Amino acid sequence: MSEPDPIYPALLGSTLSDFGCQTGTIHRTTADGQHLSLVCQTGVPEALWDKITFIPFGKGIAGAAAERREPVELCNLQQDLGGVARPDARQTGVAGSLAVPILSGVSGEVIGTLGIGKYVPYEFTDWEKARLAAVAEEIAGHFGHKACPGD
Repeated sequence: MSEPDPIYPALLGSTLSDFGCQTGTIHRTTADGQHLSLVCQTGVPEALWDKITFIPFGKGIAGAAAERREPVELCNLQQDLGGVARPDARQTGVAGSLAVPILSGVSGEVIGTLGIGKYVPYEFTDWEKARLAAVAEEIAGHFGHKACPGD
């Protein structure tokens, strides 16, 4: 992963603070439209970095949010993978997690995902899901039409 534009770590950091979360990721859809490439992350153990750097649509929480085009939530990742998370995801120590797609304001296509997590079991409210989707819209505006980092 190349060094991200400083706006992304700043947006992620403020989002984590606003939601009281300890971990988070921003991914961007690759040129083939079927994978996510990591833009930045906070709080993910280094041992898992290779597993979150490149994610196929439909795999893991971020990939499921991209494929479904809707928020994907797990109240307690440590006890239930919800049919979407990979077993390695437990190594993050995260319990409550939420990922939302980042949609293009022009085409409506999935251009990335935004994910956040807490170390305690947590059920995100509809209002919180809508707030995170609003942050995703802001990120979409910063993505613009630039190519995915590393492309």
